Amino acid sequence: MTAARKLLRRSGRERAGRFVVEGARSVAEALDWAGAGGEVRELFVTEDAARRHPDVLAFAMAAGVAVSTVTEEAASGLSETVTPSGLVAVCSRVDVTLADALAGAPRLVAVLVDVADPGNAGTVIRVADAAGAGAVVLAGDSVDPHNGKSVRASAGSIFHLPVVVERNVGAVLDACRSAGLQLVAADGNGELSLDDADDMLAAPTAWLFGSEAHGVPAAVSAAADHRLRVPIRGRAESLNLATAAAVCLYASARAHAPSRQ
Repeated sequence: MTAARKLLRRSGRERAGRFVVEGARSVAEALDWAGAGGEVRELFVTEDAARRHPDVLAFAMAAGVAVSTVTEEAASGLSETVTPSGLVAVCSRVDVTLADALAGAPRLVAVLVDVADPGNAGTVIRVADAAGAGAVVLAGDSVDPHNGKSVRASAGSIFHLPVVVERNVGAVLDACRSAGLQLVAADGNGELSLDDADDMLAAPTAWLFGSEAHGVPAAVSAAADHRLRVPIRGRAESLNLATAAAVCLYASARAHAPSRQ
């Protein structure tokens, strides 16, 4: 339990190469991922959670995962939520190398540059999964995708597609270009509206998204092949990061649809 509690901090996760996943849905997704080559090291469960989620418990035991029954107090010590679920798994990290993520020639990739908010990062991972993206890259000084809030916001999607952590933004841009992806920055001051970009977005694309406070860094935006703005038709000043990412990624998914090829 002491070792698992250390995983609530980024430094602990990086040293151990593990992270914690909480809640029945996310734990079930982790167990599915483990069946496809990932690794769930241990499952902590309270007696109440075991009664409420016998299917998850049976799944873990059938997969040979070590299961430990713990008290409600102990489970709370592993939780970052107001109402702990009583079901916590310790998993190996999910992130892969940039080369591995791009090896399959994905047609759509989401790149987060200096995104510090874990809720936004996790939601973009979920959106990218839903839109059929081939990978998500957290570049520069972005948050750890294994952060508890990020994992919860991903709603299990962190186990569905390649996730990359790479501090060298230049290396990310170069690798995406080498993989045949055009670089498109989501920029509120972009020279082209998303409404007019269907033909351009039919090409394999790496979308570049920046932090909610500052957007895509100017140097990164300048290095992109195109800068697109999401049209604002009402009085809102802007869209938040996750919403803008959803609009942009789905625009690419629509442009990539077979009927539009």
